Amino acid sequence: MPDMPGVLETGASSYQPDWAEVFGRKAAIHVEIGVGKGDFILSAAMKYPHIDFIGIEKSWTVLYIAAKKNQAKPLRNLRFLPIDAATAGLFFPSGQIERIYLNFSDPWPKTRHESRRLTAKEKLSLYNKLLKPGGQVHLKTDQKGFFRYSLGMFIREGWSVGKLCKDLYRSGFEENIPTEFEQRFLLMGQPIYRLEAWRAATETGQDV
Repeated sequence: MPDMPGVLETGASSYQPDWAEVFGRKAAIHVEIGVGKGDFILSAAMKYPHIDFIGIEKSWTVLYIAAKKNQAKPLRNLRFLPIDAATAGLFFPSGQIERIYLNFSDPWPKTRHESRRLTAKEKLSLYNKLLKPGGQVHLKTDQKGFFRYSLGMFIREGWSVGKLCKDLYRSGFEENIPTEFEQRFLLMGQPIYRLEAWRAATETGQDV
């Protein structure tokens, strides 16, 4: 699979790559953590060719499905990075990412698994370092409990939160790009929860 177009090497020599060199240009970088079968990031990359997209996925089995969809005509503005989100700091210099997408992340509902949630305190601290000033996290989920937890964590950690939707498809929001999970839940009549959070500031009010 490392030989598939768009799938990046993750050896020690590729830590903190020059993303402008990887893509052959300097452009805004958007990252999806947990690409699933790739429907969202492929659609986003096609819709916004002026933005460079990087999909993070730790499961090689799942990533293979997503990467295979990009084989016939590989998109120049799309790359896949087979890593755990917790190690993202090794691949992105601080303040480089403009937007992070968390689409239908595993909610890890048991209290003892809280640290594994992609909106746990440690993860938000990581995102805060990786994002540019004014950078955003866009979250979508079908899990009400995970949505409420995530909203509370963003607020508690000093992020600005807006564009909250408790039923995305009845909200009038027009810029949505669905994922494969989302389409399934929509057919089941389940509401989709969504929010946007803006990068936090330090205790002194200055950007990190």
